[in-house]
Amino acid sequence: MKHWYTADTHFGHDNIIKHCARPFESASHMDAVLLENLVSKVGPQDTLWIVGDFAFGPKAKDRKWLSNLFSRLPGAEKHLIVGNHDGEATQALPWTSVTHLTEVADGAGAPSVLCHYPMITWHKARKGALQLFGHVHDQWMGSRNAVNVGVDVWGYVPVTIRDIHQRAKTLPVNKHWDDVERNADFF
Repeated sequence: MKHWYTADTHFGHDNIIKHCARPFESASHMDAVLLENLVSKVGPQDTLWIVGDFAFGPKAKDRKWLSNLFSRLPGAEKHLIVGNHDGEATQALPWTSVTHLTEVADGAGAPSVLCHYPMITWHKARKGALQLFGHVHDQWMGSRNAVNVGVDVWGYVPVTIRDIHQRAKTLPVNKHWDDVERNADFF
């Protein structure tokens, strides 16, 4: 069983194509490609983490459309980390869990902290815990210890913790890290 991470899918959202220069003809084309990419990676026994902004726009308020979309998601478990565009209808889907922030033990080392929004610090940050986020689309890849898992910076495919760790090594140290973590041991 593997854990897969993604964010900012924005299923059903026509305007995100223009806003983020996504290479799709329409929202339905984008939705089909995103679903195909999920199915090509996430196995039937795997766990899928949507780190916010699952769907947006008028379709995201249509419970029947959302239910059909959700039923096509692969994986044994599907978790939602609530993003700013995840309304009541999205949160009401039969997710394994719905939360604003969580920790996921996925491999050796400290658990990863998942939140839709990039944070400046988090639990066990000084002990090697990565923060996985979305929200900023293609505006920021992240830093050495906080990685954007959004579709716009990963070629529209979900990623594993191994992929995330590899990318983290290539990213710069957050320039504000010492501002917030210098005396963290005293708190």
